[in-house]
Amino acid sequence: MGVPQTMPGMLQNMFPFGTTQVNQLGALSMMPVQAMTQQATRHARRVYVGGLPPMANEQTIATFFSSIMTAIGGNSAGTGDAVVNVYINHEKKFAFVEMRTVEEASNAMALDGIVFEGVSVRVRRPTDYNPSLAAALGPSQPNPHLNLAAVGLTPGMIGGAEGPDRIFVGGLPYYFTEEQIRELLESFGPLRGFDLVKDRETGNSKGYGFCIYKDPGATDIACAALNGLKMGDKTLTVRRATVSSELANTEHESILAQAQQHIALQKMALQAGGLNLPGVGIGSTTTAGPPTKVLCLTEVITADELMDDGEYEEILEDMREEGGKFGVLINVIIPRPAPNGEHVPGVGKVFLEYSDEAGSANAKDALSGRKFGGNTVSAVYYDEDKYYNKDYSD
Repeated sequence: MGVPQTMPGMLQNMFPFGTTQVNQLGALSMMPVQAMTQQATRHARRVYVGGLPPMANEQTIATFFSSIMTAIGGNSAGTGDAVVNVYINHEKKFAFVEMRTVEEASNAMALDGIVFEGVSVRVRRPTDYNPSLAAALGPSQPNPHLNLAAVGLTPGMIGGAEGPDRIFVGGLPYYFTEEQIRELLESFGPLRGFDLVKDRETGNSKGYGFCIYKDPGATDIACAALNGLKMGDKTLTVRRATVSSELANTEHESILAQAQQHIALQKMALQAGGLNLPGVGIGSTTTAGPPTKVLCLTEVITADELMDDGEYEEILEDMREEGGKFGVLINVIIPRPAPNGEHVPGVGKVFLEYSDEAGSANAKDALSGRKFGGNTVSAVYYDEDKYYNKDYSD
C-alpha cells in the first residue's frame, strides 16, 4: 500500500513510518519484550480517525498526523514520528492510527475536527479502548499546554462534545437542521461543543447527537428540561452520555425545580415564536422493561449473511463502530449458523454489551425503529443473567 513492507507479520509494524532503517540484527534481540509491551498498550495507543477524504492512504495519514503532532508540541517521546502504524478501511473511510506512546495518543484526542486534505475529520478513541486499564498506562487526557492554535484549532471548537458532562440527544426529527437543534440547546447556555451524527454516504442527520455545555452546571438542568420534549412525531431523549455518581436527593430536587421553571419559560417562548422549531411540545417518554447493560437487536441481519467469514467480520466491525457511538461498548455478540445445519439459538440477533445502562439506553433510543435493508430494527433490553450464561434463545 502506501508503505513498503520489508518484513512479513509482526516485524513490519515494529518500524515507524518515516524513520531511518535501523540495524535489524541489533533490534531483533529486543523484539520479544518490545512486542509484548506494544501488545499490552496497543488499545491505549490507537486512535480512530473517521470521515477521511477519498484520496487518503496510509502514508499520507501517517505523515500528516506526525507533522501535526510535532506542530502542537504533542510528541512526548522526543524527536521522530509520533505515528508508527496505520490501518485504513477505504470503503468505510476510516483509519486506526497507532501512536508511539499512550500519552501521544491522548494528545491526539485534541485534534478532533482537524482539516486533512480539505476535510474535517473525526478523531476518537477506538471501541476497544478500556479507560480503566489505560489509566495505569499513561495520561488519558490531552496535555492542556498543547499549541492547538498552531494548526488552527481551538479547544472545543469542533467536535468538542467530549468529557464527563457529555449529553446524548436522541429522537431528533430528521428534518430539523443543525442550527435549529443548536438554538434549542443553547437556550440553556452556550455550548462548548455539538456533534450531530450524520450518515457517511448521504450527509443526512441520523436523528441523534451529542453536546456539552461550557458551564457544567447547565448539564443536568438541560437534561431534565429537554428529556420528554415532543418534537413533531418524535419525543426527545436527553440524558448524560455516561453515568456519573448519583446526585444527592436535595441536589436532585433542586435541579428538577430549575428544570420545571425552564420548561415553563420555554413553553412560553415557543408559543410566542421565540424558537423556530415546528411541532414542539412537552410530553413524556415511556421505556419498555427495566434497562440493562445489554441490548438485543433484531431485523438487522439474516442467517445467510453470517455464513461467509469475510462478510461476518465486516458486519461485526460495523456493529462495533456504530454501537461504540453511544457509550463504552464492552462486547458485540452475533450468533452464527452451524455449518452442519443444526439449530443455533440467537441467529439473526445482535447483542451489544455496554459498561453501564446509560450506554445501552442511548443505543436503544437511537437504533430502535431505524430502517436497515428495508427492515425496521427492533431494540430491546436483554436479561443480563441469560446473556452472561450465553443463553441467546429469547
